[in-house]
Amino acid sequence: MESYTIGQAARLLGVSVDTARRWADAERFPTRREGTRRMVDGPDLAAFCVQAAQEASEGEDAPYTSARNALPGIVTAVKLGTVDAQVEIQAGPHRIVSLLTREAVEELGLEVGARAVARVKSTSVFIDRV
Repeated sequence: MESYTIGQAARLLGVSVDTARRWADAERFPTRREGTRRMVDGPDLAAFCVQAAQEASEGEDAPYTSARNALPGIVTAVKLGTVDAQVEIQAGPHRIVSLLTREAVEELGLEVGARAVARVKSTSVFIDRV
């Protein structure tokens, strides 16, 4: 299972390190100590990323846009079929869903809580394991 420092979590959430610390202090997501560093387990951070994005979008009339670039985020769901797979990434306020082969998901080691980058071009989404 992948773990993240508060600084890495802040970057994935699209907030300052101070904001991430305040959220952790308020027990919005669990942390643990590794020496002097405060760590967040990947699945816990993935769940919080989804929750934070949902909270941010409530009551917001943000327009839908098409991004044609790299969107760094965290894997929040993986559904494996016999041959195909569906991977969801929370990239800041954006939920990215990609359909790819099961073999690609296994080779990349994509699992809930893993860092990944969604690359969007036209109607295709490519995912790189970070």
